[in-house]
Amino acid sequence: MYGMVNKAVQDLIVTNHGAGVWENIRQQAGVEEEMFISSETYPDELTFRLVAAASAVLAVPAEVVLNEFGRWWILKTTQEGYGHLMKAGGKSLGEFLANLPNFHTRIVMMPALRPPEFECSDVEKNSLRLHYRSHRRGLSAFVIGLLDGLGEMFATPVTLCHEQRQDDGADHDVFQVSWKV
Repeated sequence: MYGMVNKAVQDLIVTNHGAGVWENIRQQAGVEEEMFISSETYPDELTFRLVAAASAVLAVPAEVVLNEFGRWWILKTTQEGYGHLMKAGGKSLGEFLANLPNFHTRIVMMPALRPPEFECSDVEKNSLRLHYRSHRRGLSAFVIGLLDGLGEMFATPVTLCHEQRQDDGADHDVFQVSWKV
């Protein structure tokens, strides 16, 4: 993953829990890097070690860490660094979600990017099914956090149902996403 991901994990932890807790997590994860370079790639395993260590240090399940990170990614990381891309995604939650399958094609400055794939089906006025495919397993809680963060960003309450799980043997995750118009 790009360093911007690990840097965002660090920012989330430092902001919400302090630099000392971050240092404890970094050491427990066996991460030697004291800072991450946004445009540099790091092994995915490093990020997963940070999440596991955060789970242990904060005494919460990894899914809680990933969910909070997904919200942070939308509400802080992308808003501060990629606000123009977020605005180009749509003027409402429904419009943004409908455009989500094309979102990563706008990010051309990251040649090693291996983004997930999103596909929308059963699109209605206030709901859709979001299909999530990734070569990285175990990130569905992050996607749920992303969707919650998008709902908050658009001031539109979101209801989610995780209908199909890759972790349970499905070939990809499917989320039923509903919102009030």
